[in-house]
Amino acid sequence: MAQVLDYQATEPLSSFNPENAFTIPQAPFKVLLASIQIKIPATASRNNKVELISTVGVEGITNIAQVVFRIFRNGKEIFNTQDGVESAGSEQNYSFTFQAIDFNLTAGTNFYQLTAENITPNTQANVVGPISFSGLAIKS
Repeated sequence: MAQVLDYQATEPLSSFNPENAFTIPQAPFKVLLASIQIKIPATASRNNKVELISTVGVEGITNIAQVVFRIFRNGKEIFNTQDGVESAGSEQNYSFTFQAIDFNLTAGTNFYQLTAENITPNTQANVVGPISFSGLAIKS
């Protein structure tokens, strides 16, 4: 039977609001969207998984941007996904939700970060909310 070890969640933006928008920078630069810490007790070392779920609201501003979302654990990338964001004259507003699973962590505190970057030159996409990021640690 699975046992919950830790749960953390953050919601830096709770709703869609273009007035609070900020630009997703062009790669190689990225913006930190959210971060959480998950603690793994010694009794569950290497016998666990952490389920990470993210939602990010994005608006296309110019052309078709390709946005890469990345999740880092303790500074090391463990997950990425890429999504296209169209702009004016088409669909402009998007809500991207994705899940990553991190397996067999050692005991201690793990720091997770969610970032975004735009990899397409001459395009612009903005984060408009919501932003949420959660992690659930389970003993296997």
